[in-house]
Amino acid sequence: MSRIVFSSPSTLPQLYSTSRRIVKMSVTQTMNSGVSFRSMAVKPPSHPTYDMKGVIKLALAEDAGDRGDVTCLATIPLDMEVEAHFLAKEDGIVAGISLAEMIFHEVDPSLKVEWSQKDGDHVQKGLQFGKVSGQAHNIVVAERVVLNFMQRMSGIATLTKTMADAAHPACILETRKTAPGLRLVDKWAVLIGGGRNHRMGLFDMVMIKDNHISIAGGIINAIKSVDQYLEQQNLQMEVES
Repeated sequence: MSRIVFSSPSTLPQLYSTSRRIVKMSVTQTMNSGVSFRSMAVKPPSHPTYDMKGVIKLALAEDAGDRGDVTCLATIPLDMEVEAHFLAKEDGIVAGISLAEMIFHEVDPSLKVEWSQKDGDHVQKGLQFGKVSGQAHNIVVAERVVLNFMQRMSGIATLTKTMADAAHPACILETRKTAPGLRLVDKWAVLIGGGRNHRMGLFDMVMIKDNHISIAGGIINAIKSVDQYLEQQNLQMEVES
């Protein structure tokens, strides 16, 4: 039986494939794609101007361009089908399982996906925790985008879990200092790791910072202006002491 390894060093999930096919697909609910996935253990945060499907489409377009995987086209028969397994390469919190399933569905709804773990579960190095089977070309097109997201999210979730456990009963919240275009992904990973989301952006909460105080001419002026503004807006003000 042939085996192809898709992985990079020092990452949590690893994907490899064989020529064996499986036929089982998981089923429950996801917020952003309109499809049902059993893997949706923690719902993603929401944003008023874009959603997770937009993030997925951009990531796939970035990697596949307008021609797809030309190496696959050159080396693999179009009708070849494979089974790919997800392996944990480190101990930690696995995250991005639901997102991975959404990506596979976006690339090819006929791909069959099965998981033995869910987002937020602790996995040990060497554990096989998922499978995807179907057309080889489509699995290979999706796999790097899937692994990039899962590696990033698993790292964030693992560190968040460590800090959340250490801070308990206090709560851990994140900031807006996320990678451009990946805020929904990063904040989702924090939720999976046991943290909480702070404001999504500049639009959903008033938060007076040094720049506002300086430009407004002092803290008193800034607070007075915010008080007037909040009378007509359904927003929150955070006070730091």
